[in-house]
Amino acid sequence: MLLVAVVLAGMVWTRLAYWQVAQHGQLTLQAQAQYRELVELPALRGAIFDRNLTQLVVNTTVYSAFVSPDQIAATQRDPVATGLSTVLGVDRAKVKTTLESNVKFAYIARRFAKAKADQLRTLKLPGVGLQEETQRSYLPGISSGSTLAANLLGFVDWNGDGNYGLEANYQKALGGTPGYISSYRDLANREIVLGTHTHQDPVNGQDLVLSLDANIQYAAEQALMEGVKRDRAESGSVLIMDSTTGGIVAWADSPSYNANNFNHTNTAAFKDNVLGYVYEPGSVMKVVTLSGAINAGAIEPSTVINDPGVLNVGGYRIYDWDRRNHGNVNYTYVLEHSLNVGAMKAMLAEGHAAFYKNLEAFGLTTPSGIDVAGENHIAPSSAAKMQDSQYATTAFGQGIDVNMVQMLAAINVVANGGKYAQPHVVERIGTHLNPVLLQPQRQVISAATAAKMTTMMQMVVQHGSGWTSRIPGFQLDQCGKTGTSQIPVNGKYTQDVWSSFVGFLPAKKPRFTMLVVVRKPHYPGSENDWTLNDGYMTAEPIWKQIAQTLVVSWHITPDKP
Repeated sequence: MLLVAVVLAGMVWTRLAYWQVAQHGQLTLQAQAQYRELVELPALRGAIFDRNLTQLVVNTTVYSAFVSPDQIAATQRDPVATGLSTVLGVDRAKVKTTLESNVKFAYIARRFAKAKADQLRTLKLPGVGLQEETQRSYLPGISSGSTLAANLLGFVDWNGDGNYGLEANYQKALGGTPGYISSYRDLANREIVLGTHTHQDPVNGQDLVLSLDANIQYAAEQALMEGVKRDRAESGSVLIMDSTTGGIVAWADSPSYNANNFNHTNTAAFKDNVLGYVYEPGSVMKVVTLSGAINAGAIEPSTVINDPGVLNVGGYRIYDWDRRNHGNVNYTYVLEHSLNVGAMKAMLAEGHAAFYKNLEAFGLTTPSGIDVAGENHIAPSSAAKMQDSQYATTAFGQGIDVNMVQMLAAINVVANGGKYAQPHVVERIGTHLNPVLLQPQRQVISAATAAKMTTMMQMVVQHGSGWTSRIPGFQLDQCGKTGTSQIPVNGKYTQDVWSSFVGFLPAKKPRFTMLVVVRKPHYPGSENDWTLNDGYMTAEPIWKQIAQTLVVSWHITPDKP
C-alpha cells in the first residue's frame, strides 16, 4: 500500500510540475487571452508630395456602418432596416436578412462621407454603430475615369496595404507602425483596473517628396489622351526624366484608372505600360548602337558606308524600312533617315562582344531598379548564345525587349554627357534624401562621344524623321529620334506596331529627356499608307505638345550659339 501511495503521489506531483512549470507560460497566455483587451492604435499613413510640394495624396476620414443584430429587438428590425436603406442606399431586404441572422457583427456599408454618418447619428438606431476609418484620396486626373498619376502612385486597399506603384514599393515607409492599448476585463466585460495600462504609441508613416511635377503630369496625361484618340491607338505612355538627376518628372498612361474607385476597377488596369510591360524599341535603339560604335572608335559621324537597302546576315536578308538603295551615306545620314543597314554595319564594325558590353553599359540587359513596384524585365540571350541575326536586329531595336524606363535611361546617357543617371521617383523619404541621389553616376561613354551623338540627334530634328517635333525657337537646339517596330504575335511579326519618339532639349544643357510610346496606332489614312503609323506621325506630335508646356512652365530658353 505504501508503494502504491508513493507512486500515486509521484504521479500527482509530476502532473503538477508539468502544468505549473513546463506549461506555465502557455497557460498564462491562454488566461490573458480570455480577459485581455488589445486595441490597436493605427498609424497615420505618410503623405506624398510632388517636387513643388503639391500634395498628391491625402488621408481623409470616412465612416463604416455596422450592426449588432443580437442587440436589436424583433420589433425594431423594420425601422432599423428602413433607416439604413434610406440614408446609405443599401438594399433594405438584405439588411433585414442580416438583422434576422444570429451574427453578432456585420458591416452594412463601408467608407462613406461624414454627411451620411451625421444623418445616421440623428436617427439613433438601436444596434447600429459607426466606425471611423482612414482612406487615401487621390487628385482628379483629366477625366472622371482617372486620377492623377494613378499608374505611378498605385493605391491603398481597405486593409491599409499599398498596391502597385509607389504605394506598394514604399509600403513600409509610408505605412508606419501601429501602436496599441492593452487592458483587462472580467467575464462581465467590466474593466479590471490593475495600475497603468500597457500603452504603445503608433509611429506614423513618413512623407515622400517626388521628382514628379504635377502640372507637367497633368499636361502629359492630357496630350497623351488626345494623341491616343487621334491615332486610334490601343494605348500610349509618356515618361519624362530630369536629364541631370534621373528623377522622373511625369509618368503617364492612357487609358488609366481612378485610384479612388479601385474596388470597382478591372484589375487589368492596374498594371501600367511604362514598367509592367516590355516592348521592342525599334530605331530609337540606333542611338545606343551608334554611340557604342563611336565610343569604341569603330566609326565616326562622318564615316561613309554603302547602303544598298539590304544586308545578308546569318542567312537572312534584312532590309531598310523603305527597301531603297541609298548608296554612299555617312552615319549622320543613317541616323537622320533611320537606316537599318547602317545600324547593322556599325554593330559589325564594333564587333559582337563590344556591342553586347555596350548594351550592358547602357542598362539594357538588367532591370532598371527604379523605386516603383512591378518592373517587368526580359533579359536578352547571353552574348555567347545570341545568333548573328539577333545581333543584327538588336542593332536597330527589333528582337530585344525593354521597358520604357530602361530605354529612356539609356538615351538619357547622351543627354547627361555620357553618364548613366539612375532613374528614380522619390527624392526624399521623411527628412532624408533618397540614397540614389548620393551615389556617383556611372560613365558609360565619353563626354566627347555624347557630344557627337547630340549633334547627330540635332540633325534628326533639323533634316530627318524628327521634323514634326520641332518647337518654335528650338528648331536648332533640340535632339530626337523616332522608333517604329512591328509587334510579334505567336513568334511572328504583325502589321501592328509600337511607334515612339525620344528627345531632349536644350541640346547642349538638357533640362529634360522624354520618351513617348504609342501602341497599335491606326492613324487616319494608314490603311493605304502604313508609314503614317510611324513615330513621326503618331508619337512626335504628343512629344511636341508636352515639350512646349515644359518650355513655358520651366522657363527654358535655347542655348546661346
